Amino acid sequence: MASEHLDGRWVDTGAAYLTADDPAFLGRLQSWRIAGLAHPWTDTLRGQQGPPTTRWAAPGGLNSLARDLARGLEITLNTEVTELPDAATVVLAMPGPQAAAIFPETAEQTWSPVVTAILTYAERTWPDFAGAFVNDDPVLATVIDDGDRRGDRAPVLVAHSTAGYAREHRTGQKLAEAVGDLLNIKDNPEIKTRFWPYAQPRPGSGDFARYGNVYVCGDAFGRPRVQTAWLSGRAAARAILGEQSVQSTEL
Repeated sequence: MASEHLDGRWVDTGAAYLTADDPAFLGRLQSWRIAGLAHPWTDTLRGQQGPPTTRWAAPGGLNSLARDLARGLEITLNTEVTELPDAATVVLAMPGPQAAAIFPETAEQTWSPVVTAILTYAERTWPDFAGAFVNDDPVLATVIDDGDRRGDRAPVLVAHSTAGYAREHRTGQKLAEAVGDLLNIKDNPEIKTRFWPYAQPRPGSGDFARYGNVYVCGDAFGRPRVQTAWLSGRAAARAILGEQSVQSTEL
């Protein structure tokens, strides 16, 4: 749920949107909607397979939803963690390959990389659309109209690469060219590129993993979606609270 404040506006550079088919997560989305933090965006992307699916966006970027969940918590940022903390319970809510630096057991997870290109144009010259899945293209996987997603009609498109492209390249120029060909855009955009080495997990089993007092959760435990990460974290939290309740009763 990476979001960046670029040129005076928020742009989602990681997950493109949220979807929900779990009642509990849908309830969470509705709470954010009431708070003005999220809203239904579109149910149709070009090239999508299957029935229409409501996709949610956030005016302040999807990261604003994570910040909302973190309200009231003590958060330490910009700190390198070199070993597991000495604590009764530790939760690693991150891609397994990242956690493996301090907890090797998580290295068994398999993730694929993605390159994201934020393309800013002088003006909108493409037909209105929300976004598109680009099937069978070796470079471009999806392109999102961020001006449509944000509702301000800014001339900004966000392109996500295929995993195959990201394994070989880190730049966004070929993504910009692919978007131009797809949408018949003649102008050259300003390109900002982000490389995500752990963007798409191979779906795993279970709601989370436990190794003694260490719990591992995230979107690798099911379909690679924000909903999966939320449900995984909730399941781990409930297991921890249940364990603490048992220990308290035994005392």
